[in-house]
Amino acid sequence: MKQGPRKSSPQKTKRPPRKSLKSWPQGAAGERLVDALRVDGNAAAGILSELFVPDLTAGRAKCASCGVTRTIGVLLVYAHGMGTVMRCPECNGVIMRIARTPTHVWLDATGADSIVISLPA
Repeated sequence: MKQGPRKSSPQKTKRPPRKSLKSWPQGAAGERLVDALRVDGNAAAGILSELFVPDLTAGRAKCASCGVTRTIGVLLVYAHGMGTVMRCPECNGVIMRIARTPTHVWLDATGADSIVISLPA
């Protein structure tokens, strides 16, 4: 008899598990290949500046809880002294959390399966 997810399970959808990086090449030759491709995070400065400069509210976020994709501008926003929480209008799942200190901004987007931002023409 097939059983559905337990009531205590936080997962609400039946999606395949995320793949691990264990599929990378193994052994000395594979390790050399991976090492040759690896650089530090500064190498992503260009792509990150493209991503975080445009108006993000026009972008789209896919909810990790229910799978619905919505424009970021229509997400439900709760902004209070402790930070900003952005929720899915369909299932009320948390998509993003943002907190600011005097010296840092902290972004947690683990509730988004993907975020897509259109680049300016």
